[in-house]
Amino acid sequence: MTKLSTLQKRALLGGLALAVLLLITWRAILHKPADAASRNTPSAIAVDTATASHTDVPIYLEGLGTVQAFYTVTVTARVDGEIQKIGFTEGQTVHKGDLLAQIDPRPNQAAYDQAVATKMKDAAMLANAKRDYDRYILLQPQDLASKQTVDTQRATVDQLTAQVQVDQAAIDNAKTQLDYTRITSPIDGRTGIRLIDPGNIVRAAATAGIVVVTQVQPISVVFTLPEENLGTVGGALAAGPVQVTTLSRDGNAELDQGTLSLIDNQIDQTTGTARLKATFPNTRNTLWPGQYVNARVLVRTEHNVLTLPSSAVQLGPNGPFTYVVKGDSTVEVRPLELGAVSGGVTVIKKGIALNERVVTSNQYRLQAGVHVRDNAAAPKAS
Repeated sequence: MTKLSTLQKRALLGGLALAVLLLITWRAILHKPADAASRNTPSAIAVDTATASHTDVPIYLEGLGTVQAFYTVTVTARVDGEIQKIGFTEGQTVHKGDLLAQIDPRPNQAAYDQAVATKMKDAAMLANAKRDYDRYILLQPQDLASKQTVDTQRATVDQLTAQVQVDQAAIDNAKTQLDYTRITSPIDGRTGIRLIDPGNIVRAAATAGIVVVTQVQPISVVFTLPEENLGTVGGALAAGPVQVTTLSRDGNAELDQGTLSLIDNQIDQTTGTARLKATFPNTRNTLWPGQYVNARVLVRTEHNVLTLPSSAVQLGPNGPFTYVVKGDSTVEVRPLELGAVSGGVTVIKKGIALNERVVTSNQYRLQAGVHVRDNAAAPKAS
């Protein structure tokens, strides 16, 4: 069999290589349109949606505040003496007139008894002087008693009458001092930490107290708002009671609801804010003096306004907008004119119609014309 020359071998290999290259090129051309079509097929992006609706929107103003006791009293001694007994437990709720401490009453009791006895002595002398004066009056017409004697006796009666009044004042003072040995609560409230123990000597001139009593039901909150909000709050206050809600510092827990009491009569020029005071019943003891809280003031309620969830509103270089889902499941960029924002919803003044559907999640993946699918419409796994 005739062997192929080197030139013929090279020609045969070149032909085979050319045939393989043509086959690969033909297959690439044959499959390219299908691959391109597959890549150009739009894939829907999963999103959450909501519809524009009419609702009532409460409008709030918020400020940082501090809880203050409605009344705070440092109970001190008003007479000198030894503390015989403490009549309260620390942290106890007490009422006006309840015994807090007892000072040794014996010295004051003795002073009171002495004043009573002195009055009784002077009252007896006055009674005798009056009887003598009456006798002299009867004897004067018969010239058995001189006019000087009658005048002198009248002066004695007046003097003893005044002395009895002085004695009564001394009795009242001694009784007051005796009452001061029984130290009672001047208000309804809660006692704090005991500041003195039985057996100690207290003095009226001392500034140290026995206990601090604070009234926490009701209780007050003092908070601040920017001065530009005072007109709105003042208008609401003029229209009737203004509701104030206290929230925890993180804003997650509602502590109590009360009413606005007053707007302070001056603005802090260093901060441009004004102080406001609200009163709360605090029946659950969720507010404590010195506690920091957020105060939320309800200034008005906008009724039956068009709203969207605030998560649907986006901010772009040309202002606020939202993605509206059209009938073919593509999205449209719609500019908005916004109103008030409150409680997770935003009032829409212009840009959207009632019941139009908007996107509330995954907006960073969207642009005009992109296909979306609603997560709520996706079938649940069995």
